[in-house]
Amino acid sequence: MQKRTLGTNGLEVSAIGLGCMSMTAGYGPPADKAAMIHLIRAAHDLGVTHFDTAEAYGPFANEELVGEALQPIRTHVTIATKFGFDIDLETGKRGPGTNSRPDHVKAVAEASLRRLRVDSIDLFYQHRVDPAVPIEDVAGAVKELIAEGKVKHFGLSEAAVGTIRRAHAVQPVTAVQSEYSLFHREPESELLPALAELGIGFVPFSPLGAGFLTGKIDENTQFDPTDFRNIVPRFTPEARKTNMALVHLVKAVAERKAATPAQIALAWLLAQRPWIVPIPGTTKLHRLQENLGAATVALTPADLREIDDAASSLKLEGARLPEAVLKMTNL
Repeated sequence: MQKRTLGTNGLEVSAIGLGCMSMTAGYGPPADKAAMIHLIRAAHDLGVTHFDTAEAYGPFANEELVGEALQPIRTHVTIATKFGFDIDLETGKRGPGTNSRPDHVKAVAEASLRRLRVDSIDLFYQHRVDPAVPIEDVAGAVKELIAEGKVKHFGLSEAAVGTIRRAHAVQPVTAVQSEYSLFHREPESELLPALAELGIGFVPFSPLGAGFLTGKIDENTQFDPTDFRNIVPRFTPEARKTNMALVHLVKAVAERKAATPAQIALAWLLAQRPWIVPIPGTTKLHRLQENLGAATVALTPADLREIDDAASSLKLEGARLPEAVLKMTNL
């Protein structure tokens, strides 16, 4: 697996990471724990060195899973986790909003260290910007954690460029995580240029459009009742029917390149910037192997122009998240 560097502080990771959220939350019931431990370790055997989790995934269950799976190979991997939601650290009960008060950030770090079975968190993201706490205070709290050796790198998720700049002035930001794929290209207008200027890496979540770009979903697909896509506007049957035009485009390129649609979608992301590290998630070994195969798919400048030209003529339907969730972003 090729390596890439996030930020200017030398955080080197595999070109494709593994998002672990779906193993315990979001896309249906939690998967079998033993099987997921095997999958995480198999990912490392296949070259993955960057694993993404969060206290909110569960809550807590995902960090515990990742910590157990990676403990035997801790020195060979980087683990990213997140703080910022209003979650009771004793009960796991989730409040209605965010909480990035410095004392809470530090308490979350201590709890995450225990669940992840590590002495230091490699990359600690603010999961969502807290409108009640100045970002300078948040960055200051993480700076103190870094000074104490409990955190190595600071990250932000779903943050606006102005917020990133303010945080970066207090504590250098190593990586920003936001949604980015052929299905959602908004970061291209302001975020990517700013990250290039500041020397900050980018970690796209949902790089396969929450599975849509794999070509395995159409307007007739039925999701599990607990799957978050049931409440996402772009995943209504009507929106899916319209948006299949994008899938047909990706499939056409995949056939010509002897690749799968998922591999083309990921290869396209990798081709955008050398400091982009997507984190596709899966609970299936064959999908993991397929996703990682994207690192060997070479898209030429002509391929990229063809994709951009064709995609620019498509009108996609539906917001990427429910309105209430979008309001929690800082974009």
